[in-house]
Amino acid sequence: MPRKNRGDLPRHLLVFRTSAMGDVAMLAHAVRALKEAYPSLRVTIATQALFQPFFAGLDVEFLTADVKGAHHSLRGIWRLAADARRLGVDAVADVHGTLRSKTFGLSMRLRGIRVAGIRKGRGEKRAFIRCGGRGMEPLRHTVLRYCDVFRQLGFEFEDPRPAQPVPRPNPFGPKAGRWIGFAPFSAQRGKTYPEAQAREAVGLLAARCERVFIHSGGGAEAEFAREMERAHANVTALYGKVRLAGEMDLISHLDCVVSMDSLVMHLASLVATPVVSVWGATHPGLGFLGYGSSMDHVLQADMECRPCSVFGNRPCRYGDYRCMAAVPPVQIVAAVEKVLAGRG
Repeated sequence: MPRKNRGDLPRHLLVFRTSAMGDVAMLAHAVRALKEAYPSLRVTIATQALFQPFFAGLDVEFLTADVKGAHHSLRGIWRLAADARRLGVDAVADVHGTLRSKTFGLSMRLRGIRVAGIRKGRGEKRAFIRCGGRGMEPLRHTVLRYCDVFRQLGFEFEDPRPAQPVPRPNPFGPKAGRWIGFAPFSAQRGKTYPEAQAREAVGLLAARCERVFIHSGGGAEAEFAREMERAHANVTALYGKVRLAGEMDLISHLDCVVSMDSLVMHLASLVATPVVSVWGATHPGLGFLGYGSSMDHVLQADMECRPCSVFGNRPCRYGDYRCMAAVPPVQIVAAVEKVLAGRG
C-alpha cells in the first residue's frame, strides 16, 4: 500500500551498488518494494550502465558509475559524489559496503547528507561455512538486507513479493512446445558445472524439449555453446545474438531455467521464471538464492567439505571441485521435468 512521504523522510534517495551483476540484479526486488510503498519518492541508482535493464519497469533514474574508468580512482569517486549532489540527492543507501562505496558515502556525509550502510553479516556467514550449514537456519536473504538499509533511513514497507510475470517481447519469435534455458557457467570454478556433464545435460534436455537455449559469456564459454548448437538442431547459443535486455525478455518466455549459483538464476527471478539451481562450493542458505525461488528446485550434494566458500572463489581442497560433479545430469533433467509437470 502506498505511504505518504513524511516530511522527515528523504525525498531523493541515491542507491549505490556497482557490482557484481547478480548482486545488482537482486537490488531490483528491494527497489520495487520501496517504490510500491513510496511512489512519489525519487530514486536514483548509482551503478554501471550495463546493469540498467535490471530495473526495467521501475520509475527510477540512473547515475552511471564508470568504476573501470572515470570513477576508478579516489578522485573519481569524489567526482561521482559531486555529480550526485548536483542532482539534489538528500540521502544515500549504500547497499554495497566496499571501500569505494564507503568513500562515496563519506563525501556525502561531509556535505550533511544522510547515509545508511548495509550489514552483510560476515560473521554469520563464516559460522555457516564452518559448520557446513548443519543445524543452522538459512541466513537473511541479500534482498532483505538491501531493504534493511532503506529502513535505516526511516522508510517503512513490507518485504518484497516475488516478481510477477509481465508481458515482454520474445526475441526468438512465436513459441511452440517447451523451451528451456541452460546456464552451466560462472565466473568462479567452484560454481561452474563440469564440461563433460554439461554436454550430457544438453543432450538430455534437447531430447525432451523443443528448444534449449545456452546462456554463456564469451571465449571458451561461447565456443562450448556454439559446439552444442552444431551438435543439436534445437539448441541455440545465445552469446552474440541478444544483449542483456533481450536475454531477460527470452527468459520470461522459458518454461524453466537450469542455472548454477550465477547471474542467470537472478535474471529468472526478476521475470518470474522457475529455476532449477545447482550448488557446489556455495550454499543457498547463505542468502544468495534467486529471490522467490523454491528450495524444492535446489540441487546440491551433502558433502562434508561443502560449502567451503561464500562466493565460490576459494580453491578446492581436493583440486577437482567434486561438489559440482556430484550433481549428475539425470538429476538435473528429473528436476526440470518436475518443474514442467507443475506448470502443466
